[in-house]
Amino acid sequence: METPTREQILKAPKVLLHDHLDGGMRPLTVIELAAEQGYSELPTHNPDELASWFTRGADRRNLELYLETFAHTVGVTQTPEGLARAAAEAAEDLAADGVVYAEIRFAPELHTEKGLSLDEVVESVLAGFRTGMANAARAGQPIIIGTLVTAMRTAARSLEIAKLAVKYRDQGVVGFDIAGAEAGFPPTIHLDAFQLIMRENFHITIHAGEAFGLPSIHEALQYCGAERLGHGVRIIDDITFDSEGEPVLGRLAAYVRDRRIPLEMCPTSNVNTGAADTYESHPIKLLRELRYRVTMNTDNRLMSDVSMTDEFEKSCRSFDWDLSDMQWLTVNAMKSSFWPFQERLDLINNVIKPGYAALMDS
Repeated sequence: METPTREQILKAPKVLLHDHLDGGMRPLTVIELAAEQGYSELPTHNPDELASWFTRGADRRNLELYLETFAHTVGVTQTPEGLARAAAEAAEDLAADGVVYAEIRFAPELHTEKGLSLDEVVESVLAGFRTGMANAARAGQPIIIGTLVTAMRTAARSLEIAKLAVKYRDQGVVGFDIAGAEAGFPPTIHLDAFQLIMRENFHITIHAGEAFGLPSIHEALQYCGAERLGHGVRIIDDITFDSEGEPVLGRLAAYVRDRRIPLEMCPTSNVNTGAADTYESHPIKLLRELRYRVTMNTDNRLMSDVSMTDEFEKSCRSFDWDLSDMQWLTVNAMKSSFWPFQERLDLINNVIKPGYAALMDS
């Protein structure tokens, strides 16, 4: 098939598993919330200039530097109203981009600087997602949002945050994650949190194999019970090539493929943080060819100036992908979501596959 047009990509039903609430805000919203709350740290109050500042600040080929830009989006989401607005707009923006299911993650402990309790933070975000989903449905662009509660791997509150995730599991929270700087902060530091989640029969995804390599992936899987890998791009370090140019999988790379462990890949973000050299050389192309359980994701839409439509458009042009490749990645993502099994099947069979079939026939 031919390379799909941007219009086709926009219309295509998409599934997003790795997206950060504080990394996907609208620049104007950041400015307006700053004004409402007396937050005076913004570098500019022009929405276009602020958007450029975020992208310029994030694109420095270093994860720790990339994370510095979040100070402002976190700074203006310290109130129930700010959190709810950010969540509602995230749902609306993704729905307008053709996303039919998304899991959006955030770290409640980062939003307590003005006195909100962890419960108030989570409840504000969940209320915002409900508002955004209702608004999207009224606009004829229905979307389902599952919430991932994240603990910071550089802090010591992960057990408390894991308990929080379990507490709200029947109100929209679908799983637990850890995020933040990888080097020096292995996932096993938070083993008690992961063991709690496993005992509660709940879901785990872990940021691993982005800025740090194979040991991070190994610990996430074999010690911490990760069902999915957030990024996982460094699994490529365990794949070599023989004299004939054929790929040879090491034990960890083979295990990840054999077990169908989903990789939440974020190509644009990986280039921004230096986890990949260029978009064209991103390992997602090889991993897709080797039939890993690859999924496509945005990570931080504001910082990386990217949407799911942008991400698929770039990948189709860079890797000569077509609508069938997009459908394969999308079904992978829906299969790998933490949404209930029967409802996953319903979305695949009644929304995703019919949506792609209509585009392929047009």
